[in-house]
Amino acid sequence: MNKGVLRPGHVQLRVLNLESALAHYRDLLGLIEMDRDEQGRIYLKAWTEVDKFSVVLREAAEPGMDFMGFKVVDEDSLNRLTEDLLNFGCLVENIAAGELKGCGRRVRFQAPSGHFFELYAEKEYTGKWGIEEVNPEAWPRNLKGMRAVRFDHCLMYGDELEATYKLFTEVLGFYLAEQVLDDDGTRIAQFLSLSTKAHDVAFIQHAEKGKFHHASFFLETWEDVLRAADLISMTDTSIDIGPTRHGLTHGKTIYFFDPSGNRNEVFCGGDYNYSDHKPVTWLAKDLGKAIFYHDRALNERFLTVLT
Repeated sequence: MNKGVLRPGHVQLRVLNLESALAHYRDLLGLIEMDRDEQGRIYLKAWTEVDKFSVVLREAAEPGMDFMGFKVVDEDSLNRLTEDLLNFGCLVENIAAGELKGCGRRVRFQAPSGHFFELYAEKEYTGKWGIEEVNPEAWPRNLKGMRAVRFDHCLMYGDELEATYKLFTEVLGFYLAEQVLDDDGTRIAQFLSLSTKAHDVAFIQHAEKGKFHHASFFLETWEDVLRAADLISMTDTSIDIGPTRHGLTHGKTIYFFDPSGNRNEVFCGGDYNYSDHKPVTWLAKDLGKAIFYHDRALNERFLTVLT
């Protein structure tokens, strides 16, 4: 049921060195630097995104994710969702407009999994980067690196998946697109969507709360994913696995690490869903094939390297 949450809006990542992180996200991934603030944070976006930023980099002593933000329809929705979050039992923090440059007031809350999320209704509209709004060309000619199309989703590792599922479905209006069930039928992975995408956020059962697995960026074609693999080798970037295909979502993918150890994904394709579809189910005994469809075996780094 639609609760007024539109789509993923941004993610703030902790990095150990801002300049090396900028070289990674701007020159390799192909995001565009849009701004910096008094705290030293760097704001970036992918070229098709119409709002000012989708990735914020903050220099810190440890890598990881500070929070993921979702855009809501309007201020009325934001007020109503704030009440719903409080009624669910979430601790809610109101953050003033402008604390993130170009972003309106934000409502931050912690999911039972330990991760921080936030909702906002307003962000500076800058339009797609490098092309006109009237009679636009197909793409800008001066894109860098992998030429990321959009920030797509994040995958989190944490506990209390059932309570987190209730929060995202009953309060925020997500639906379950795909899942992994263990032998006794307990859900150990959940892929949640607001849209026709395979997922907008996903959670995998993990004993420790609040761990970050990856931020994912969409590319248009399999050839773009192969080109991304070439660029990863050309730049001696640390690779996790790929190019390959997922069983879950059936997206074509490659995983790699930023200089701080945060995992990134670029992918193309994948299944589409509508909210009336039954969830796609994979069994835990087939998890190797579910995650890496071709190898049919798990890469140990994929399960254990988290920030």
